[in-house]
Amino acid sequence: MKIMVIGYSGSGKSTLARYLGKKYQTPVLHLDHIFWLPGWKERPREEMKKIVTRFLDSHTSWIIDGNYRKTEYERRLAEADRIIFLSFHRLSCLYRVWKRYQKYRGRTRRDMGHGCMEKLDWEFVQWVLWKGRDAKNRAAYQEVQKRYSRKVLVIRNQRQLDAFLAGM
Repeated sequence: MKIMVIGYSGSGKSTLARYLGKKYQTPVLHLDHIFWLPGWKERPREEMKKIVTRFLDSHTSWIIDGNYRKTEYERRLAEADRIIFLSFHRLSCLYRVWKRYQKYRGRTRRDMGHGCMEKLDWEFVQWVLWKGRDAKNRAAYQEVQKRYSRKVLVIRNQRQLDAFLAGM
């Protein structure tokens, strides 16, 4: 089983991926974990691509959370048996980001890069509310839904997520 979890920042991609990994005893790759280096510096794209390629090549079953369209995105989409798109409302995502910040403030989450302390700044708020949902990003998600309609599951809110998890 290969599951790709994509969606907007704060929608719960990492939490869902972690849950699915435990449930199915499947390796999980959190793309945020490998993208961010200490001090919130971006890992070079080629290095990140090598890490993701190595992960894909070495596992027959996997769960990967994160978007990162420049990192084996097409391969992940094609190989995934299921693509879960978390399309929560922007205010729900902001609330989840705020709750996450309250929980992890001053610490690094296990699904983030080493040395990346949880933060909530204006730049990230703008990303969650607007920039991460711009026309380009919305079009990219729509394209995934169109091209892979048979294997895409769109979850728009917590109620739908709870129903999905209950039906597993």
